[in-house]
Amino acid sequence: MLDSIFDQFVQMSPVSVMARGLMERIFAADRMDKLFTTHAKVQYQRDLLFSSQVDLMSLVVCGIQKSVNAAYKAKAVELSVSITALYNKLNGVEIEVSQALVRETAQDLQQIIQSIGGEQPHPCPGYEMRIVDGNCIAGTDHRLDAIRLFAAKALPGKMLVVLDPISKLVVDIFPIEDGHAQERSRFKEVLAVVKPNQIWTADRNFCTAEFLTRIAEQSAYFVIRQHGSLGWKEVSELTAAGQIDTGDIFEQEIEICYQGKPLRCRRIVVKLFKPTRDKDGEIAILTNLLPTVADTAHISHLYRDRWSVETLFQTVTENFNGEIQTLAYPKAALFSLAMAFATYNILATIRAALGSVHGVGKIEAGLSDYYLVDEVQGIYRGMMISIPDPHWQVFETFSIGQMGAILQHLAHHVHLKRFLKATRGEKKKRPPLIVNSSHRHVSTARLLSTS
Repeated sequence: MLDSIFDQFVQMSPVSVMARGLMERIFAADRMDKLFTTHAKVQYQRDLLFSSQVDLMSLVVCGIQKSVNAAYKAKAVELSVSITALYNKLNGVEIEVSQALVRETAQDLQQIIQSIGGEQPHPCPGYEMRIVDGNCIAGTDHRLDAIRLFAAKALPGKMLVVLDPISKLVVDIFPIEDGHAQERSRFKEVLAVVKPNQIWTADRNFCTAEFLTRIAEQSAYFVIRQHGSLGWKEVSELTAAGQIDTGDIFEQEIEICYQGKPLRCRRIVVKLFKPTRDKDGEIAILTNLLPTVADTAHISHLYRDRWSVETLFQTVTENFNGEIQTLAYPKAALFSLAMAFATYNILATIRAALGSVHGVGKIEAGLSDYYLVDEVQGIYRGMMISIPDPHWQVFETFSIGQMGAILQHLAHHVHLKRFLKATRGEKKKRPPLIVNSSHRHVSTARLLSTS
């Protein structure tokens, strides 16, 4: 009986089955509790396990439950603690635990994507790509005594996020509890994970002499936009190097210095045909990649790919509930956002599985994240009633190869037409509105009859 019900979901909503199977695999209870034991320094587990918090929050950030309180009520029979005890636990989740949650689950998903050939085309074969950027958490409700009297928005923190553009996974995060802290305050932690033969791409906020020098010292490479405050010395004159679709490109060799250590690198200037939204007519990109590895045009394209991390932030903001206004304590807000990025990685893995079957380029160009997430949100509750939790635990035991094979099998059942992006024509310039102060309303029927 249950097999026939499961087969119905495989046929009618394979995306939901893929999502639930991956959640069972990477958020396995024993694994989450072990992760907590390894990385927690102050908190402890007694009546409420960390795996239960992950299970509950996964429902909230996915939009399956509308709030933490709603998720608690849905799980009330299974939980032996009060809602107050749950909030107290969430408020104390240490940032090291949140970081380990994203980092370790991403490793498994990355292996799955590699095993099924769902990776993006590599712009620099032989090098590992990394894109890093900061993400601020939106202001929360004024629930705490410390912030209740202030009209200003209360910022619970921010994160540095590291994206692997080949697997499209968030592979690391660096949570920051102080909402006013600069991104540069976490550069040392970022540099600690830099490995030889990696290419790190970032915006100009990451352009400091120390950051660039330390990357080069670790036999790694950078493609980072130049910050106006960076001191540098011209070694060669700026010369024309061709043209790309966004502007004319020029190149020169420069030297920067940190603690008396000189570092020579290439400075690529793109003089834009159309100014940026910040009204910049040109952008300068610094890199220590050799011209034999990436020419001037290639470097400009590598930097432009940095916008994929902005697309990631937009996807998380629009499709997941990672910034929960009721979680005002910094640790709770950062844990919630970490869960959102871990859940986004599940979505990225589903897209990779679909790409391995239907074509990576086809999936990237035409598939809508909104409709994929909407499918899971709409089906999940009914699916869990029809197929209870114990019947999903088999996914915990699957190897990387078995998990990849199952995802590809399910991907064959997905009808892509249901999830295609909505296409629209070119935006037309709107004529100025007609304002008539003596008539605050108009009749649609009369206007239609006279048009």
